[in-house]
Amino acid sequence: MDDTDKKLVAALRHDARMALSDLAALVGISRTTVRSRIARLRARGDILGFRVVMKEDQLVDPVRGLMMIEIEGRGTDRIIRQLHGLPEVRSIYSTNGRWDVIVEIGTATLEQFDQALFHIRRIDGVTASETSLLLSARK
Repeated sequence: MDDTDKKLVAALRHDARMALSDLAALVGISRTTVRSRIARLRARGDILGFRVVMKEDQLVDPVRGLMMIEIEGRGTDRIIRQLHGLPEVRSIYSTNGRWDVIVEIGTATLEQFDQALFHIRRIDGVTASETSLLLSARK
């Protein structure tokens, strides 16, 4: 991606429904060029898709957080299978660094959130964890 593509992607991240003419004016290229660049970025797989975030999505899971998990030995696949079965788990990410897996958790109450953490910490092979509540979305 060149600088123009990066500017275009940044604008789309801010507002994926921005009109092509507005994107063109913002990035400093023609409307036709915007359309062809977006098509090329999608065809190459740089842009995988667009997403709608609804207010009601926040209301369904008003208590959300990220749990970083350290796993003993080679139990990652088994633990991920167990995590997939938990209704509070929204997403599971493999990662590098100190933590082996990061889990996004969503619940209706703090008590349910606490129970989910308790359950995950008791999974055989989970050796350590750290959790951060998500307070507000800034972007």
